[in-house]
Amino acid sequence: MALSWQMMMTGVFDDGGRPAGPEARIWQTDPRTLREVVVDRAAMEARLGEYPSVERVWVLSLLGRGGQAVAEGELLLSGSRERLRPLLVLAHARWFQYQWHEAALLHEQALRLARFPAREALVRYEIGRCFFDEGRYADAAAELDWACGLYRAAGHERLARVCRQALDRARAVLAAAGHAGNWPI
Repeated sequence: MALSWQMMMTGVFDDGGRPAGPEARIWQTDPRTLREVVVDRAAMEARLGEYPSVERVWVLSLLGRGGQAVAEGELLLSGSRERLRPLLVLAHARWFQYQWHEAALLHEQALRLARFPAREALVRYEIGRCFFDEGRYADAAAELDWACGLYRAAGHERLARVCRQALDRARAVLAAAGHAGNWPI
């Protein structure tokens, strides 16, 4: 049942962006908001006990149990030797509670720990989605473009495509608001 954190956060699975298994009906990323949304709440709640601690915090956020997600995320972070994933999942929990400043501080720590292009890309993808949610579309586009390039450089074309889709959405919102930009292709 456990899925890689990177795959969960980007929604990249075998079946064109969704897993081939039953998770396809449990959650999805809303292409308009770039947030994950629960499709089958009952199924997600039924599986809550099956998820490892990092994924559990993420799922609690999606279920709207933000206080519990933050509490479990902080506990996870305090007891973890490998801090990147706990930092990201706690930032995600903060983001889903519209605590953008707190999420940004956690993302900064995660960036310092990334060390590899694919890991940095994941952090920048998350930062970009937070910026988008905050209405900072130009900043979101910059982070998503950076994440896309990092994924591509690391040889992760499928993840680069997910970033590209999010980047295209940020640029579309900017264009609709009348903001012209010279972005790299």
